[in-house]
Amino acid sequence: MYELRRETEADWWEVEALYDLCFAPGREALSSYRLRDGVSTVKELSCVARDSDGILAGAIRYWPVKIGAHSVLLLGPVAVHPTRQGEGLGGALIRDSLARAADSGWDRVMLVGDAPYYEKFGFKRLEGVFMPPPTNPERVLGLEITKGAWDGVQGDVSRSA
Repeated sequence: MYELRRETEADWWEVEALYDLCFAPGREALSSYRLRDGVSTVKELSCVARDSDGILAGAIRYWPVKIGAHSVLLLGPVAVHPTRQGEGLGGALIRDSLARAADSGWDRVMLVGDAPYYEKFGFKRLEGVFMPPPTNPERVLGLEITKGAWDGVQGDVSRSA
């Protein structure tokens, strides 16, 4: 059993350690991190999952980005501790946070990830949306929270002010 709750400042470094454990060295050199530099997370959507002993089992973060004049949520990173993988926790974090994004009035979400995994949540390849290089365009995925929210949204992804 896990408790999903908003990430707090007290969680920050523990979450960073989880990301270091789950992702390759140099993760902060990825193009998505350039979009996050100096920008605060979307606090109402960034969550942690703790087990009944209070041990961090997973985390998900969201960041605001822009495509032209359009506001977009950038999902990621999402990570589950290696000892907790395969229990459905990553999916629970994604579903819970997407429901809260809808309740908060967000229309669209994007990420850079593996289509076979994220398709089960409704993500599809985005055509005409370009992450800073080097990013494989096949891995740029989007989800409409509001029907038609990606219609006409094209261009370069940039940092939110």
